[in-house]
Amino acid sequence: MSQIRDLTSDAAFHSHLSSLPPTTLAVISFHTPWAAPCKQMRVILETLASSYPPQDPPTISFLNLDAEELSDISESYDVTAVPFLILQRDGKVLESVSGSDASKVREAVEKHAGKGGNTGKLGLPPALETSPRQDGGEEEARGDKVKDLSNYAPGAGDAATAPEMSSTEGDKEELNKRLGELVKAAPVMIFMKGTPSTPQCGFSRQLVGLLREKGVRYGFFNILADEDVRQGLKEWSDWPTFPQLYLQGELVGGLDIVKEELDDNPDFFSEFQAAPKGQGGMAAPESQREPVST
Repeated sequence: MSQIRDLTSDAAFHSHLSSLPPTTLAVISFHTPWAAPCKQMRVILETLASSYPPQDPPTISFLNLDAEELSDISESYDVTAVPFLILQRDGKVLESVSGSDASKVREAVEKHAGKGGNTGKLGLPPALETSPRQDGGEEEARGDKVKDLSNYAPGAGDAATAPEMSSTEGDKEELNKRLGELVKAAPVMIFMKGTPSTPQCGFSRQLVGLLREKGVRYGFFNILADEDVRQGLKEWSDWPTFPQLYLQGELVGGLDIVKEELDDNPDFFSEFQAAPKGQGGMAAPESQREPVST
């Protein structure tokens, strides 16, 4: 049976793709270790892979990539949420699938590769379901509603960027007061990984570029420089991922939500445009811990 190949570097990915014959279908799965639907997608792909016997030359190749670790590749395929599947042949994208709906994934793969001989003893599992958020915010209610990608956090072995947040009630109240002030520090505020000049994740970089393209002036806060803010804001805003965009102190959401707002209303940022399109942005010290507004 065919197997899923885990690729951990840009070089390994491009090398493997270049080694495939032009007739081979590449099934490229983007995941993150923290997103539960990605585990569901892994089961689906393993089941599908088992139904395609290995051939020489191969007719199909299943690839698995960590979307955050390989952010440049993710950006090249416009991946803004996981799980996300790309079907590609001879360098051309044939189809993409968002979410962990087994029937959609199988239909897409069989459409371009033909049906395999055996779907495995367990068959394909149903899509993973989660509960909607209580505050009325959008949350995945079905497996094909996918998680925002930007919730990546360093592993336990990585060096801490700031002291851990105190769990005392007094400190929590003080932190919440600080967060309430931070989100209103500028009419448009981004809480991002890194700074606009040196973003530390692809999705923060995309959001900064989008605001610059729209001519929006904004303030920013580097959450990697302050673990209290990074962890506290997730609970305070009931939004577990970064980057986060705020307008007049109100949460808009992450990159995918901002894109949806612009699709629905191209003038979404018109009130906040203070520079010619393509020249938006804001300068701030690289060592910034508090936002600067000008």
